[in-house]
Amino acid sequence: MEETPPPLLGSSKPHLEKLTLGVTRILESSPGVTEVTIIEKAPAERHMISSWEQKNNCVLPEDLKNFYLMTNGFHMTWSVKLDEHTIPLGSMAINSISKLTQLNQSAMYSLPNAPTLADLEDETQEASEDQPEKPHFDSRSVIFELDPCSGNGKVCLVYKKGKPASAQDAEIWFLDRALYWHFLTDTFTAYYRLLITHLGLPQWQYAFTGYGISPQAKHVAPRPCPVPTLVNAALGMSASF
Repeated sequence: MEETPPPLLGSSKPHLEKLTLGVTRILESSPGVTEVTIIEKAPAERHMISSWEQKNNCVLPEDLKNFYLMTNGFHMTWSVKLDEHTIPLGSMAINSISKLTQLNQSAMYSLPNAPTLADLEDETQEASEDQPEKPHFDSRSVIFELDPCSGNGKVCLVYKKGKPASAQDAEIWFLDRALYWHFLTDTFTAYYRLLITHLGLPQWQYAFTGYGISPQAKHVAPRPCPVPTLVNAALGMSASF
């Protein structure tokens, strides 16, 4: 069982500031933002990564390996103050190596002849000029949950050519709650930049779908929380990442 250390203020340790590309400083200095916290995690040991690769018959991309060697997962949250109330708003997460688990291909319900994810797959969702060929829930792809997205879908590490899987075959995709796939990036580094620059705002991943962020999510940030200003500042801070 993984230990969960107490949350720390983002600016309390220099390496945490570096890990978040300076976004903690932007958040902590922004009016209306409060309770910026990071759950500090020890680096993963190399044998843990090797064990994961052997167990899953997949080679982790080098940038994701380096991330785990720096911190075994990531969780950062922040809230806003509205009158006398503190409202949780931002949440950024990357699963630890032990929770980088393959999406379950067994029956979705514990009933006889219940459908699997592969049974529910929409084969009409084809590749387009804007998106490469989508992942599949059967043996054509190997899919691992990278970011649970607070229940709004899943960001996944996808190997497009099945097992054995090489690091060069890995891409980052968003699986929405209707089980439609949306391409995000071809590297973990690029995805991590997206995660940080969008500050973990609710449903930010839907900005990369054809239907966009829901009206409810667009208005979830109470005023005077300066969310657009924060995003612009974070984009500038991450330019060198």
